Amino acid sequence: MILQATVALPVLVAALLAATGRWLPRLAVDTAALATAAAVSALTALTLARAPHHPQVTWLGGWGPATGVGIPLAADPLAAALACTAAALTLAALAFSWRYFTEIQAIFHALILLFLASMCAFVYTGDLFDAFVFFELMSVVAFALTGYRSEEPSTVHGALNFGIVQSLGAYLTLAGIALVYGRTGQLGLAAIGESLAAGGGDRGRPGALVTAAFVLICTGYLVKAAAVPFHFWLADAHAVAPTPVCVLFSGIMVELGVYGVARTYWAVFAGLVPLRAVAVLGAAAALLGAVMCVLQHHIKRLLAYSTISHAGLLLVGVAAGTPGALAGTAYYLAGHAGVKGALFLAAGALLNRHQSVDARELRGRGRGMPVTGAAFLVGALCLAGLPPSGLFAGHSVTEHAALERGWWWFTPLSIAASAVTAGAVLRVWLVVWRGRPLPSDPGEPDARDGSAEQDEPAGQSEREGPETPVTLSSIPWVMLAPAIALLAGGLLTGLVPGGPVAGAAEVFADRGAYAGLVLDGRLTHPHGPPAEPWTAPGLAGAAVTLLLAAAVAALLVTTWSVQTAPTRMIRLVVLTLLVTAGLVKLL
Repeated sequence: MILQATVALPVLVAALLAATGRWLPRLAVDTAALATAAAVSALTALTLARAPHHPQVTWLGGWGPATGVGIPLAADPLAAALACTAAALTLAALAFSWRYFTEIQAIFHALILLFLASMCAFVYTGDLFDAFVFFELMSVVAFALTGYRSEEPSTVHGALNFGIVQSLGAYLTLAGIALVYGRTGQLGLAAIGESLAAGGGDRGRPGALVTAAFVLICTGYLVKAAAVPFHFWLADAHAVAPTPVCVLFSGIMVELGVYGVARTYWAVFAGLVPLRAVAVLGAAAALLGAVMCVLQHHIKRLLAYSTISHAGLLLVGVAAGTPGALAGTAYYLAGHAGVKGALFLAAGALLNRHQSVDARELRGRGRGMPVTGAAFLVGALCLAGLPPSGLFAGHSVTEHAALERGWWWFTPLSIAASAVTAGAVLRVWLVVWRGRPLPSDPGEPDARDGSAEQDEPAGQSEREGPETPVTLSSIPWVMLAPAIALLAGGLLTGLVPGGPVAGAAEVFADRGAYAGLVLDGRLTHPHGPPAEPWTAPGLAGAAVTLLLAAAVAALLVTTWSVQTAPTRMIRLVVLTLLVTAGLVKLL
């Protein structure tokens, strides 16, 4: 009943708020939404605690696996952890919204709760078609949340861009599901995996139909994961969506696209199709996102491109195809969710206080917000792999697993992408909270003259429209506490023992273990070695990344203008790749 309640509770409360919210006082709406998110967080935490020791699987409607038509909800440890992460981020976003929005309709809370329900259902479902349904429900709600401020033309543009791209990906995914159903006559992930494994493909090879089905299904997930070349919707959506919504988009929705690829591969197609193309797309996203990140002055766009880069690293970890790399990816995903959520909440505090998220306009104006500045600084350092953050643990474990697989290039890739994105975020902290000037481009006003606000050339303004008509003279703790809590979670994730994480990854990557859980209610106890992030190479890599991030930030506030940054950044990324690759070869 726990799994059903996790999905049903937010749906019921969302329907209630949508129907009666216009007559309820604001306090009642906020309280109901927060209480629901807190209850779902508790349910997912309980599921996570029980998953390693008790089978967490239920069949909806009383239909069992013997009928061939049942829809299972199953929670292995990694799926349970991801659902818990989604619930925690939703709770933080709603808590931040309490004081952030002075005027908000109950439909906003209803949409957020429906988004939470669809995320948990997508993570838990063991049926391929229902995964598509819940994934598309998530997309529809995300489209509505992106265009929530529909009175602004830029919001409509960003929402339409998001909706069209997501819809195209959905059509391709549905076509892939049709191919799988035509081949196997099954829709359950476990049943499809067993059928394809027993068939062995065409003459012992995967076959064109199986490969095409995998490509089509994963295309929709890769769109959500913002992998190159499907990435261009993400920055526009983040720029116009309300800040609490951005917490969910960057913190968990993009990661669910990565999860969809991983679950589909290991439950259904493991050993039947290669993942090399996913690795290429992930590497391209990591590099492109990093380069685009340093070109931004709009803080929300900057953080969005950082998400593209880090999602690319997550995809490469999944594509490595080993339980060790998957364990590192799990560390990285949890750490990134907390840190990126905290950074977006800090950006929201700036937007509320100063009605802008343009770093040039905000130069030195963050000095009156020391707690927000400290959170932003620590978040930037965590993006560079500051121990003991989950990003540090993820880098260390995944790089070790990639080297064992012979992917020596992953280490320089991860160091370069992390250093550049962290350096771009550090530049924002130096400018906004330390008052460091930015170099000027030809034809722009000199940013070194000490003025806090500059007139911009026509057509180049990145001013964000206010998300709330009333600004707060000081940021209340009810807005600061969610950011601090998320940051603490991301920072402490690396202290989670490697044994449970490695065991959860081994079970996730075992198609037989997943089939046993779903079809027979049987748990598999892993016996592999623990994932150990606290190694000398891992600590050395973190130190190199932190130093490079500081160097990038220093360069960006001294000599690099927007026009010269692309060429110089590409050179820096290539140089970092070559130097790190040489060090890896020597070691």
